[in-house]
Amino acid sequence: MNVSKKIFKNALVSVSNKEGLVDFIRPLAEQNMRVVSTGGTAHELKKAGISVVDVSQQTGFSEVMGGRVKSLHPYIYMPLLARPNHSEDKKVLEEAGLSHFDLVVCNLYPFSEKKQQGKSDKELIEWIDVGGPSLIRAAAKNFEQVTVLCDPADYKAILESKKKPGLEQRRQLAGKAFSVLAHYNFQIAEWMKKEDLWTTNKDISLYGRFYKNLRYGENPGQKARWFQLGTTGLQQAVLLQGKELSFNNICDLNSAISVIREFETPSAVAIKHNNPCGLSCNKTIERAIELSLKADPVSVFGAVIAINRPVSKEAAQALCSLFLEAIVAPDYSPSALELFKSKKKNLRIMKWPDLMTQELNHIKIHTVDGGLLVQEGQQKSDIKKWQYIGEKPELSIHSELLMAWKVCIHLKSNAIALVSNNQTVGLGMGQVNRLSAVETAIQRWKKFHPSIPSPVMASDGFFPFPDSVELAAKAGIQWIIQPGGSIRDQEIISKAKKWAVNMVFTGQRCFSH
Repeated sequence: MNVSKKIFKNALVSVSNKEGLVDFIRPLAEQNMRVVSTGGTAHELKKAGISVVDVSQQTGFSEVMGGRVKSLHPYIYMPLLARPNHSEDKKVLEEAGLSHFDLVVCNLYPFSEKKQQGKSDKELIEWIDVGGPSLIRAAAKNFEQVTVLCDPADYKAILESKKKPGLEQRRQLAGKAFSVLAHYNFQIAEWMKKEDLWTTNKDISLYGRFYKNLRYGENPGQKARWFQLGTTGLQQAVLLQGKELSFNNICDLNSAISVIREFETPSAVAIKHNNPCGLSCNKTIERAIELSLKADPVSVFGAVIAINRPVSKEAAQALCSLFLEAIVAPDYSPSALELFKSKKKNLRIMKWPDLMTQELNHIKIHTVDGGLLVQEGQQKSDIKKWQYIGEKPELSIHSELLMAWKVCIHLKSNAIALVSNNQTVGLGMGQVNRLSAVETAIQRWKKFHPSIPSPVMASDGFFPFPDSVELAAKAGIQWIIQPGGSIRDQEIISKAKKWAVNMVFTGQRCFSH
């Protein structure tokens, strides 16, 4: 890119990520900008035919300790921190024969990426950048004099402007630099601190790195942006086709992923307004998808679907039979993708190969006025601690009770889940009393699956009164799984026996607000 007017006079360049660097520095160097650089960066620039002053020439001190100490020298930081229009600072530079830097291009060792690769502690220590953060911090502090670039994405705008950034732009770039440093330090601190979050009264630090703007939030008129914490998560899923994800799509996809990770067998879940509305586990993914869509054929309209197996053409045909917002799965066959393209071009198709292998985020954060609430994710139920009231269930019933319990964990409280033949047949959620949740679940069961005689029932909280159990018994339910712990447990057990209802106490509540 042609730069007709000299923008910068003296640059310090030291980068780990060399993407776009040569194309950025070359036109500036052609305008006689002096370039001071370090190690591999200097080598890269020289290889491209750009004249470079090695940092050791600037400092008169060779790199030592395997490169651990190379830019940490007064002859680097004096030109970096010299204040504009400050006579004493100017005198110090003149006596040392130095010129102030007006451009610093620096980015950091990829510590987080190396951590994700499973590097050992000893190896990771060497990926903790010292010189880079120091350079960036000094340059950002002196933004009145220095332009600091720590992101290759900013190179293009600087060249296209063909002029030195103004004071406000330099301040913005400095602010970005401090944000990058904060994120970098946060990643290292979280790795360094071995104590558990719950064992000490320590502060929690969060750094959300901007990912993308969204069209709007939950409703038009609400601004929304997507920020990422760390290097893994839903942003890794690739949009293969369809419209851009909305705020609500992302929330529902996140809920769908949380649910589907509960199940190892071929499974599919439909999510509507952040709640499961249909789920099935089966021997084949095609059958699981079919039954998940039929679990609640009214509510599934406009749902988001998560699938824990690759999607075949046959599976895609079932998914094309109704209007859906988005689908996320580990993979898709070429014929499935072709079918989606021809039949449902606006359907958002998300591919995430690590959908089922990615480690679950066990920290849940809620914002409140002026603060944050932080909690662990719901722990898996310890089946060995289940208490059986009445006869012990046979294997098939036990499997359905566990499935119902897992679904109930992800329903908004008060929540009731009815399951039969590894399919949800009636879900009641978000009710202000438990009886209403039972009524809603039974109503959906009777409406959509009238031929099913006796599903199992899960409740996310204990029963404060026998009325819910009585209602379930009259509807034909013979098995109920619930936390237990009510002061009326004995009364409820007595009533359950009277109504021929078997009960399982998990000893674990699973509210979701």
